[in-house]
Amino acid sequence: MDTRSSDVRDFLVGLQQRICDAVESVEPEAKFTSDTWQRPEGGGGDSRVISGGAVIEKGGVGFSHIRGNKLPPSASVRRPELAGRGYEAMGVSVVIHPRNPFAPTAHANVRLFYSEPVQGDTEGKPVWWFGGGFDMTPYYGFDEDAVHFHRTARSACDVLGGDTYARYKKECDEYFYLKHRDEPRGIGGLFFDDLDTPDFDTCFAFQQAVGNGFIDAYVPVVERRKDTPYEERHRDFQLYRRGRYVEFNLVYDRGTLFGLQSNGRTESILMSMPPLVRWEYGHTPEPGSEEARLYDHFLKPRDWLGEAAE
Repeated sequence: MDTRSSDVRDFLVGLQQRICDAVESVEPEAKFTSDTWQRPEGGGGDSRVISGGAVIEKGGVGFSHIRGNKLPPSASVRRPELAGRGYEAMGVSVVIHPRNPFAPTAHANVRLFYSEPVQGDTEGKPVWWFGGGFDMTPYYGFDEDAVHFHRTARSACDVLGGDTYARYKKECDEYFYLKHRDEPRGIGGLFFDDLDTPDFDTCFAFQQAVGNGFIDAYVPVVERRKDTPYEERHRDFQLYRRGRYVEFNLVYDRGTLFGLQSNGRTESILMSMPPLVRWEYGHTPEPGSEEARLYDHFLKPRDWLGEAAE
């Protein structure tokens, strides 16, 4: 593999530690535990989990660097010419589920794929691409939180310039969408995949900006909301809406599908699931309620930065 990949690996390992440190800075009781593992097909990782805290009910920050002899269908569906090729994949994946219903769930992922030509193919060339992003899923939304989150996302896009923020925000809105519910998962953020232009160094710089930007985008929101008083009805609604998170991850999420199809470590793949969740048949929020406002105001693609400037 390209020697530059060692720089990516070093960054990802450091990013995992920085995110864990940032999350622990708002959590007075719990700490991350580390579970290192090896994959029989090649590679391994470090799954770090925090649970049962006063602020963070459950969170996972996983690093993995795996190797395989054949790309799984979820990784080659957009690049069918790569089917059957060996690969390496490394990345950091994050999901944080706060306890307070007024503090949103958030997700981040940054990764690098690298694929070698099929043995005997003297014409083929190595192929690499970056992917990732971050998004936020509130249960009770606040405009200032959404604006802050998207401002930070836009700043991360300065590395590539141009319409990068608008393009990757749109891709995020379209990707984190539950078709069977006809609703977004949250307020979006950034989502990019198959990034291999203009060059490796620039793409890597963007990955670093996104990974580091997640900390700046999300941790201040948790700080702001973690001590908000709440009632049992708020908690019930939070657990109900967490069901949407589970539905998306199990039905649509490419990372989950890639992990399972590549014979990944199931415990690490599914550490993103919330610790408690509920489903209720035919649930409809009362018109004009705080819960209804989530659907009416926040679960719609919005130009949060344009609205903030008005």
